[in-house]
Formats: sequence, structure tokens, C-alpha cells
Amino acid sequence: MTAELENRHSPSPLGRDVEMVMARHTVQRASIVGPLLIGLFWLTSGFVGAWSSAIGVAVVVANFLFSGLLLSKAARVSLSLYHAAALGGFFVRLGLIMLTMFVVAQLVEVDRLAMGLSAVAGYLVLLTWEAVAVANGAEKELEWTI
Repeated sequence: MTAELENRHSPSPLGRDVEMVMARHTVQRASIVGPLLIGLFWLTSGFVGAWSSAIGVAVVVANFLFSGLLLSKAARVSLSLYHAAALGGFFVRLGLIMLTMFVVAQLVEVDRLAMGLSAVAGYLVLLTWEAVAVANGAEKELEWTI
């Protein structure tokens, strides 16, 4: 089998880790969403609210990076493992988010409402932003027909 034909049937025709590219784009967007959430909670809850919001955003960013890494590695092995990593990884990552936030809330003084709302809002906004960008073709780095 030639290398060209082999690449055409790999998870990404150009050999890119598409999931990691998407995770990096999401992290870049977090540099916009994060400060907005932190500023909002600074205004409403002071320093503790801002600190808590920063923790919530950091947990979400780590979640997206872990997701990209997990799915990229699984895609290299097989499609079945990729599907298992996507479904199982989703529940594992949500569990890790909850566990991390519970542990942080027990160890340091945080505004649980600010941390939780920042994590949920950050997750949903970043996920939606990436989905819209990919759907609109704004992510030229993910273009498979180049």
C-alpha cells in the first residue's frame, strides 16, 4: 500500500491531530472568555469571586486539553478506541472536573457559586464558539481539502 493511499484512510488525511488543534483553538479563545468571566465575578464578588472564577476557567481549559490529547491518541490506534475514548472520556472528564472542584473547594477559600458558574459558562461558551467556527469554515488549519 502506498503512503498516499495509507494517509487517505488514516483518521486525518494529512496526518494532523485534529482534536489537539481544536483544543488549542479553544484554549486561545479562553484567553478572551476567561478574563471576561473573572472580571464579572471581580465586580460582583470581589477578589474571592475573581480567584474562584479563574480556578473554574482553568479547570475547563485543562479539560479541553486532556480531551484533545485523549482523542488524538485514540484516533491513531483505531476507530473503535476513538469512539470508546469519546464516550467514556466524556464521563471521566466530567467526573474529574467535579472531583477537582470539590477538592479545591475543600483546600482553599473559594466562592463556590463563582467557580461553578464560571466552569459551566466557560465550558458552554468555548464549546459553542469552537463548533460555530468549525461549521463556518473559520478554522483553515482543519481544512482537509488543502
